[in-house]
Amino acid sequence: MPIKPLYHQTQLERSIPLDPRWEPITSPFNDQSSRLKGRQFEISNLALEIIFCILRPAPGALTMPVILAGAKHPHAQLQKNFIKRFIHSYCVFIVFVLLSSPVYAFYKWEGSKSTVEINGMLQAYGLAYKNPDDSLLFKDNSKAGLGGLGRVILKARKGESLSFDLNAYQTYLSQSIAVSQTATGIAPDVERSSALEWSLSKNSYTHTAIDRLSLRWTKDRVDIIAGRQPINLATTFYFTPNDFFAPFAAQTFYRVYKPGVDAVRTEVRLGELSQLSLIGVLGYDPDKNSSNGWSKRPTGSRASYLGRISKNIYNFEWALIAGMLADEDVIGGSAQGEMFKWLGVRAEAHVSKPESHLSESHAEYSVGIEHHWESSLDARVEYFYHGAGATSVLGYTSLSAAKTGQTRYFGRRYAALGIGYEFTPLLTGQSVFINNLIDHSLLASFNAVYSLSNESELSFSVGVPFGKRPKLFNIRSEYGAYPSSLDIEWRWYF
Repeated sequence: MPIKPLYHQTQLERSIPLDPRWEPITSPFNDQSSRLKGRQFEISNLALEIIFCILRPAPGALTMPVILAGAKHPHAQLQKNFIKRFIHSYCVFIVFVLLSSPVYAFYKWEGSKSTVEINGMLQAYGLAYKNPDDSLLFKDNSKAGLGGLGRVILKARKGESLSFDLNAYQTYLSQSIAVSQTATGIAPDVERSSALEWSLSKNSYTHTAIDRLSLRWTKDRVDIIAGRQPINLATTFYFTPNDFFAPFAAQTFYRVYKPGVDAVRTEVRLGELSQLSLIGVLGYDPDKNSSNGWSKRPTGSRASYLGRISKNIYNFEWALIAGMLADEDVIGGSAQGEMFKWLGVRAEAHVSKPESHLSESHAEYSVGIEHHWESSLDARVEYFYHGAGATSVLGYTSLSAAKTGQTRYFGRRYAALGIGYEFTPLLTGQSVFINNLIDHSLLASFNAVYSLSNESELSFSVGVPFGKRPKLFNIRSEYGAYPSSLDIEWRWYF
């Protein structure tokens, strides 16, 4: 029985391999209707115009914090209008989606030995969150804002050997939610060249980026992929210490698009159940004045080189990984499979040794078990040992303290419990509870997704932190410093 992931899957996503190292499907559309053009092209453009006209705020409206009931503020009327606009926008979204007819594809062309396919998605979301009451750490007690994102995906193939992949997005976020990655589905901290990203406004996060741009050459058992591409090295689900490049946060539910990094990757199929991967990833210097926080040109000292070999033995996939991550030497491994025909098991680990004598070597490992019942109930438990983390709250020196890859963790030990259930064929729910075992703080995240049609869905997410709140710039627990959040998101694939 295959191991089933807990996060929400779209209709065509259910057909892909369940190993999270594989690239996720990028657009759940129906191939049988992919030749529809003309009128549907007009509908797609009209939808984009309607969404951004609705979402475009009045000047200054989104930069104000939301005032709780009964509070006084000189801009109370402006904020009241903003809240009405927030609610009105989502009412229009729902009406628009329910009344729209199915649109399955943007464009597809097929020749005798070549194909070109263009599809994409639209997202519209609203986010509200309430920060802990500490004016030294947080400028505003609570905020809310709206945003939108349009993504275009082009896939082309020439003969049996060459294929091309392009994935670009344009996003708009109000200033009030630009610092949050919870609802946006984008990752502004990914280390990659700023030459393929452009910021279009200083008053909001209006950003254009090439998320993927790669060329693949295939011959017999060898694939060589060069360019901006996602690198998936995870085996466990919530805590992924071996996923070194743009990993997802443990509380992320929507994982359809993994951000790309600038890399060259060679995949060699050694046998039916074994594979060798050779990966080289470019590194960049931080640049606060660039469009994405990184320099345009690569820096040799920040480059990474990894090798990974995997083989299936006794219904378990075993893998070894080794190489260099910027200024660190790493060696590790992973395993995944099923025991007793009902219990899924996943594990991954590595040891990192910095080249600098000022830093110490440390180990990272994550172990998880999971099960899927016939009733559609899923459950998963994971334990994470973060060797670079602090052993007490005294080590929480700042919000940018210890981190794994680009997902920050403060403490040394963590545990997570995830539960998923399909209430109806159209409604699924997921939850995850993440516990810092050092300071005993907890982050509870909940997500519900309702399928509006084969091409659209509505998502609701809530994040509730528990733990000691910060006081006078002193972080007394990790998740106690997190905000409470509410996210409403609509997605339409075309």
